[in-house]
Amino acid sequence: MNIDSNIKEKIVLALDVEKIEEAKELVSELAPYTGTFKVGLQLFMGYGLEVVNYILSKNANFFLDVKLHDIPNTVKKASENIVLNGANFFNIHCTGGLEMMKAAREGADSMAAKLNKKPPVILGVTMLTSISQDVLDNQFEINKNVSDFAIKLAHLAKEAGLDGVVASPMEVETIKKELGADFKVLCPGIRPKWSLVDDQKRIATPSATIKRGADYIVLGRAVTKAENRIEAMEKIYEEIKEELCLQH
Repeated sequence: MNIDSNIKEKIVLALDVEKIEEAKELVSELAPYTGTFKVGLQLFMGYGLEVVNYILSKNANFFLDVKLHDIPNTVKKASENIVLNGANFFNIHCTGGLEMMKAAREGADSMAAKLNKKPPVILGVTMLTSISQDVLDNQFEINKNVSDFAIKLAHLAKEAGLDGVVASPMEVETIKKELGADFKVLCPGIRPKWSLVDDQKRIATPSATIKRGADYIVLGRAVTKAENRIEAMEKIYEEIKEELCLQH
């Protein structure tokens, strides 16, 4: 199929696998369909820069999904090193607070300037998609609607100078309305209509999420565990194309 570059740019593929050989196979096979490969804690703690360097060797973008959450100075130094190692995206927890988020921005920008390269996209994690209203109410005892709380955190992220947030598909439209079209939103919890729900609570389909205004969608097991991964990805492309055509 002809790859639509506008769709490709929106697709982030999660390399949530056990072995680096599996990750390399996914990168090699699906790079034509994938705007960015997401390296999370599972893979990064096992193989570190080996997997990162492999992605870079394929001229692909990578998103270091380590969700920094520490004191501001530690996060600043970590952000500098993330940029030094070539990440196009990385994320931090908004619940680390305004000063911590500002420190991440400062560290990333200063290192990018030293390297004469474009600063990475820094995204704030608002609420994990595994956090339901019940968890917020009864475990955290935060007396606030889960979506309202996520949007409050998004406002803090923008104030800190972050490029956008990681949020559920349910918050995209409100975040765009309140924070502007240029404020990026990356949505995990994306499942095609034909895929299982698994462990995430607040999910939506790729086409519905993009229709709501998401800049990036994270695809995972629906593709990586498919019997035919290319066929799965092409079905997702067709689903998105059909929705975008209906919009116009």
